[in-house]
Amino acid sequence: MNNRRSFFRKSAALGMGAFGINSLFNQLHAERFLEAERLWNPASESNEEYWSVIQDAYTASKSEIIILNNGGVSPSPIVVQEALDKYNRAAAQGPSYYMWRIMDKGREPLRQRLAKLAGADAEEIAINRNATEALNTIIFGLPLEKGDEVIGTLQDYPNMVQAWKQRQMRDGIVYKQLSFDFPIENKEQIVKAYADAITPRTKIIHVTHIINWVGQIMPVKEISQMAHARGIEVVCDGAHTFGLLDYKIPDLECDYFGTSLHKFLSAPVGSGMMWIKKDKIEKIWPLLCNSEPKSGNIRKFETLGTRSFPIEQAIGEAINFQEGIGNKRKQDRIHYLKKYWAEKAAQIPGVKIHTSLKPEFSCAIAGVSIEGMKPEELDGKLMKDYQIHTVGINWENIHCVRVTPHVYTKTSDLDKLVGAIEKIAKKA
Repeated sequence: MNNRRSFFRKSAALGMGAFGINSLFNQLHAERFLEAERLWNPASESNEEYWSVIQDAYTASKSEIIILNNGGVSPSPIVVQEALDKYNRAAAQGPSYYMWRIMDKGREPLRQRLAKLAGADAEEIAINRNATEALNTIIFGLPLEKGDEVIGTLQDYPNMVQAWKQRQMRDGIVYKQLSFDFPIENKEQIVKAYADAITPRTKIIHVTHIINWVGQIMPVKEISQMAHARGIEVVCDGAHTFGLLDYKIPDLECDYFGTSLHKFLSAPVGSGMMWIKKDKIEKIWPLLCNSEPKSGNIRKFETLGTRSFPIEQAIGEAINFQEGIGNKRKQDRIHYLKKYWAEKAAQIPGVKIHTSLKPEFSCAIAGVSIEGMKPEELDGKLMKDYQIHTVGINWENIHCVRVTPHVYTKTSDLDKLVGAIEKIAKKA
């Protein structure tokens, strides 16, 4: 009898997931976060005492290497790691029961909380594995015909570029790519470039909210308004902005949106989200099979077969963690960290910063190069000689090393980065 009671208590706890009173966030972090609030000084730009509490909530803050490639994938805080471990251990005891009959019931509460964070209707939110899956579903699901035009850029993410090229090969659509020389601190210039490329056959504009290579923020709202005035729909790649910038998806005025939750939201690796404006859902074909492919139910995009329910459910604790900090505070902090190192590095002879330092045009990601040195050489030296992990970028007209801090990044680590760049530049 005691084992039976324990079984039902365990099942109930799993079913409540991250959104019950006994969430792991409440157990592990809530009290510390409340204490940290007393350290917050609105007049301070840095608030290092407050942020030290947040840093301690990440094991990555104590890593043997300095991790500055959070634009690729971000480490999860301890609470998300613990949640994933809890769900994995439960699933291992009987996947067909705990996954399909217990954890699966947690998807609807998770959808509601993601929708709240996104400022959207829950009936517009689908949960999947990453931005590529979300956006490829949209790209391949749009009812485009031979001769229909799509406008994107050479600086968009490769998986989206290749998806549009595949549609061009398969269906005969016309895929046009603009090219930008970033940084650009003029929204009108960017909007005009898209507008000038439009023809009577243009159906879709694909825009990347933050250009992953160098961190340029694109004016999605203004592009959407321009496009809609001409009867054109907009697909937005929000892989690098959800959980970073303080915005609501509907505020962008786009029609379709995809993101990875394992970047700045710090959810488990392999978690993503798709948003489609409600009146557009019906016409989008699901990428994978569904019994009602032409329905207006957003859940038709979640027929993924067997997948990791533990990963999906652990997203909830990442949302709790995000809300414990606050969107605006998080955006301001990560912009501060980007500006902190980039302003210093820009003063070093031979060093170039490839990203605007103004908050309306960039956040988190910045590119850096040293005259006479290839990006892969600088990236290699930073890792080999200083144990600083970045990523060398050689894509179209962009050649630099991408540096991306996160909330767990310490300013002392960024001081080490600047010191390393200075030493390398002197020898270049």
